[in-house]
Amino acid sequence: MLTCANCGRESPDDFAFCPACSAPLAPPDRQEVRKTVTVVFCDVTGSTAMGERLDPESLRRVMSRYFAEMRAALERHGGTVEKFIGDAVMAVFGVPAIHEDDALRAVRAAAEMREALEVLNKELERDHGVSLAARIGVNTGEVVAGDQPDTLVTGDAVNVAARLEQAAEPGTVLIGEETLRLVRDAVVVEPVPPLEVKGKSEPLSAFRLVEVTAGVAGFARRLDSPMVGRERELTRLRHAFEAAVADRSCQLFTILGTRVSASLGWSKSSSVRSKGPRSFAAVASRTARGSRSSRWARS
Repeated sequence: MLTCANCGRESPDDFAFCPACSAPLAPPDRQEVRKTVTVVFCDVTGSTAMGERLDPESLRRVMSRYFAEMRAALERHGGTVEKFIGDAVMAVFGVPAIHEDDALRAVRAAAEMREALEVLNKELERDHGVSLAARIGVNTGEVVAGDQPDTLVTGDAVNVAARLEQAAEPGTVLIGEETLRLVRDAVVVEPVPPLEVKGKSEPLSAFRLVEVTAGVAGFARRLDSPMVGRERELTRLRHAFEAAVADRSCQLFTILGTRVSASLGWSKSSSVRSKGPRSFAAVASRTARGSRSSRWARS
């Protein structure tokens, strides 16, 4: 739907003018956003030789079955198939819908794609006398994407996923270092030698996927760190809080101390640990009272 900038009425997308005030209608500007996504590249090896053995109609049927199986596996885990390039498939997890476990979804999809191809090959060998071997690369990183579902994503994460796919052996899945960090508790992997790839100044770390454990989260949350991946920020926040508590002029923490310490799970301060397990709220209240007493004494 198009919204008139003059009167606010909504009109169908194919309207050139607003039916209420006759003002020209224009599609809204598309916005670009940065997102962390996981990209999956899958490519068939030996397709040129297979094309020489099959007539065009048979080749088309073979590739159509292959694309259908790969798309089904990707979409079953929440991925968006962005494009087909020749006999390669590119999919993104995290656009347009974002899930906390997008990396794990992508790795599970890659494992299922590998298994689906093994099943499909039995059918292809029976009906056409051929079989397919695919290489798969999975990588996680920041990209730029539009706010529309059909917008392509761009960024180094896409290029690295393609390089991982190209470096994989037929029938194997290579995942990047950042992806492994997010799925480490749910996978069994084997490290491979650092990859020297074109366009990268440093070798890429990669891992060969052996298997994915069913029903296991990608990484275990630490009970003392509910904000996963934000340990550095929490450490800075805690230090700032302790400094503020130690400052007698900061009376605001008398009110907020209890809520802040409870919400962050901080029961005692390392700076006052030698004096006993006092809570932040107690220390804040005591220092604030001392500050008020000193001020009244001076007045």
